[in-house]
Amino acid sequence: MTDAVPHLIAPAARLHAAWLDAHAEWGPGRHEDGFGLLASDEVRSPGGFSAWVARLVADASCRYRWIVEADVVLGGIALRHGSGEFVRRAGHIGYGIRPAARGRGLGTWALGEMLAEAARLGMDHVVLVCAATNTASAKTIERQGGILEGVGGTPRGAVRRYRVSFAVEA
Repeated sequence: MTDAVPHLIAPAARLHAAWLDAHAEWGPGRHEDGFGLLASDEVRSPGGFSAWVARLVADASCRYRWIVEADVVLGGIALRHGSGEFVRRAGHIGYGIRPAARGRGLGTWALGEMLAEAARLGMDHVVLVCAATNTASAKTIERQGGILEGVGGTPRGAVRRYRVSFAVEA
C-alpha cells in the first residue's frame, strides 16, 4: 500500500524509474535544484543511478531529501551545511518541484520541513537564494519567514537573497 500524501525521504535507488520520469519532465540539463545532480553523474543506468544515490546519502555536507507521493518523485530539497563558497552563492537550501506538481504548496511545505531540520541541527540561520524573476520561489521563501536581504547580480543573472533566522533558546 502506498501513501497518497507527500513525504520527504532520503534518496532511494528503488525510485530509479520514478526519478527518471521527473527528470524527463524538467527537460534536458541539470536544473532540478535540490537533487545534487552533477554533470559527471550518469543516472540513466541502474548502476549509475545507484552510485549517484550512494554519493548523495554519504555526503556529510548536505542533507538531500526527495518529495515523494505514492512512489512518484515530485521534487527534491537539499539542506547544505557550513559556509563555503557554494553555500554563499547558492544558499543553505535549494529545492525544485517538477512542473506537473507545482501550485500545490509542496515547495512551501518541504521548505518548512527543512527549516525545522536546520533549527534541530543547531543552525542559527539559513540563507536562501532564488532568481530575481522567480516570483513563485520568492513567495515560497517569504511564506516561510524569509527576509529579503537584497537583490544582486551574478554571472547567471540577478538573484534575490533571503535570510531565515532561528530563535536561540537561553
